[in-house]
Amino acid sequence: MRSSKPASSFALLLAILTLASSCSNPAPKTSAQAEASKPSAPPSYFKVDQATSATVTGKVTFKGKRPALKELDLTEDPECAKLHHKPVYDESLVANRSGELANAFVYIKGGLEGKQFEPPATPVTIDQKGCMFEPRVLGIQTGQELKVTNSDPVTHNIHPRAEVNREWNHSQAGGAPPIERRFTKQEVMIRVKCNIHSWMHAWIGVVDNPYFAVTGTDGSFVLKNVPPGDYTIGVWQERLGTQEQHVTVAASSKQNLNFEFKDQS
Repeated sequence: MRSSKPASSFALLLAILTLASSCSNPAPKTSAQAEASKPSAPPSYFKVDQATSATVTGKVTFKGKRPALKELDLTEDPECAKLHHKPVYDESLVANRSGELANAFVYIKGGLEGKQFEPPATPVTIDQKGCMFEPRVLGIQTGQELKVTNSDPVTHNIHPRAEVNREWNHSQAGGAPPIERRFTKQEVMIRVKCNIHSWMHAWIGVVDNPYFAVTGTDGSFVLKNVPPGDYTIGVWQERLGTQEQHVTVAASSKQNLNFEFKDQS
C-alpha cells in the first residue's frame, strides 16, 4: 500500500500558495473607499480686490462717571510684588478723561458668510510680564498661531477657558520655550486666567476673518482692506457688554463708525 504523505504535502503546499496569493492581491476598493482615499483639495481662499477694497474706522467711547481704579494685591506671590515699584491696577475698564475706551474688541460679525480667508503666517503673541498678561485683549484668526511667552522669572499658568474651541491649561516656567496653539472655530470671547496668580486675566477674540481690532488708549480702531458689502460690526468690552451696528461699505470708501457705551451704575 502506497503512502499518502506526498499527496498530503502537495495539498498543504497548494493551500499555502493560494493563501499567499489572496493576501498579495487584496480585494478591489469600493467606490466609497476610493473616494475617501483621494487627497483633499486645497481650500479655496477668498481674495480681496485691492482696487475696490475699503477702510472702516471709528472710536469706542464711554459716557458717564469713570469708575475708580482698583489696585491689585500682588503680595500673595512676593516674587511678583518685587517686579513692581508702583501700584498695579485692574484693567477691566480703561477710559481716559475724554471717555475714549481702550481694550474694546471690534470685528466684522456678519456679512462675510461663504467666504474663507487664509490664516496669516505671522503668529499672535501673548506675554506674561510683571505677573500680568500682555496684552489684556487680543484678536486672532482661526488657524493662526498663538505664541505664549513668559518674560518673568516666576512660573505662570495660561488657561484659556474656551467653550467652543478646545479648552487647555499649560504651566510655563520663566525662560521656557514658547507655547504654540491654534483655535479652529470662531469664539468671541475666550476668557484667559492664570491658575497660579488669581489677578491675572486676559481675553482672546477668535474670528474666522481678518477684520478685527482692539482699541488703543484713544479708543480708535481701523479695519483695512474690507471688500464692499453690507456688514454687521460688533464690539465687545469686558465690563460693558456688546453692541453692534449695520453698515453698507461702498467700493474704495472710507467709512467711519462710532460706538458709545454708557455708565450702567
